[in-house]
Amino acid sequence: MELARVFDGKKFMWDGRVYTDEKERREMAQKYKDDGFEVEMIEEGGEYFLFTRRVVKEVVVEGAPPI
Repeated sequence: MELARVFDGKKFMWDGRVYTDEKERREMAQKYKDDGFEVEMIEEGGEYFLFTRRVVKEVVVEGAPPI
């Protein structure tokens, strides 16, 4: 399985798991969505693969700026 795929022009990363149980796949997809991720799912040969992405909305920088 590829580590990344493009859906609608957006890059998604594979979560690294192979799901054979539909209920487990749905629950994990919902957990990702609840955590602020966009989720895409593909099915190949009875196995399901989740791809996720999340846009960074805030960057926190610590310390003084360089001079």
